[in-house]
Formats: sequence, structure tokens, C-alpha cells
Amino acid sequence: MGREGRDSALLFAFAPSREQPAERKSLVILQKKVTGLSEGTLERFVLRARKAVGLRAPVNVLVTSSSAVRTLNRQFRGQNKATDVLSFPPPSPSTASRNKPRLAGDVAISADIALQNSIRLGHPVAQEIKILALHGILHLAGFDHERDNGEMARKEQTLRRALKLPAALIERVQATHEYGERATTGARRMA
Repeated sequence: MGREGRDSALLFAFAPSREQPAERKSLVILQKKVTGLSEGTLERFVLRARKAVGLRAPVNVLVTSSSAVRTLNRQFRGQNKATDVLSFPPPSPSTASRNKPRLAGDVAISADIALQNSIRLGHPVAQEIKILALHGILHLAGFDHERDNGEMARKEQTLRRALKLPAALIERVQATHEYGERATTGARRMA
């Protein structure tokens, strides 16, 4: 489904109204609270991650319920199921919006699936949210693990180490496929 007609970032549809300064920072909304993670902490991580990836423009991050992510997945991908992380690049710039501050895109994360993953993998849920945010930011930077012959996996592995995170999302998925276990990730880049 096309998103050309939207006036503002996808996340603002889910967020309470907030005044935005002329020069925007990334917006982080914890619609669903996560143990050990505040909006400020995640906002600082998103800034570090997007700089490490090479994105200059802000990234909006929504941490929400599986049902909200399922709704987004159904609306934009036609898949009626929850997933851990979705990335939404910005719409193509129109003539009217060229003077507005640029946005790298939006990332929506399921706090429920992040919690399940963190329990299964033995690390804090706050770390899992950061792993999913990094994965989504890489998609916004143009990486696509479904088509890039491992380029995104290598980049994610390097950045994970630099950002002091445990196993990267793609590494975990590849390991579960190698050992015949069920993979839980469904991260996708929305084009």
C-alpha cells in the first residue's frame, strides 16, 4: 500500500500530540513500558545507532504492543500477524515538503515479542529493544537482508559489537534456521 498521501510520520498517528521544534530530534515513544528502559535512554541509543549507520536525519521509534504492530503489518504489508520490528522509510519528498526537516523514517517495535525474545535468549528486554531498533535503523539506511547476500548481516554484526549489544538479529535468525528451530523475527523494510 502506498504512503505518499500521509502528512506526517506514521508514528504520530499513534502518539499523543507533541510540539515539534523546527530542527527535530528523533522521537521515541514507549507506548508500552519496558523494564529498564526510558524514552530518554532509547532516544540516546537511537542517536548513537543512526550515527553509526550513517543516517543524518532523525528516526522515530514506537515501542508498542503486538496487536498494534499486527495492525501496522496488516495495513502496510498485507500480513495479519504480529512481528518484532517494522521499518517505514519516509514518503518520497514532494515539492511542498522539501523545506521541512527530513526524516529517515519510522521504526515500530513489539514490546511483547521483545520480551519473549529476551527471555528465550537470556538478556534484558531493554537490550532486545535496542537490538530491534538497530535492525530497523539498518533497514531505513537501505539494507535488506532478504536481498543483499549477507551485507546487512555483516554490518549489523559490526555495529552490534560497536554498540555493545549481544547477538545481532540476523545472526540469531540464521542460527535458528541452521539448527532447525523456529525463527521469531519478521523484520521488514516497507518500500
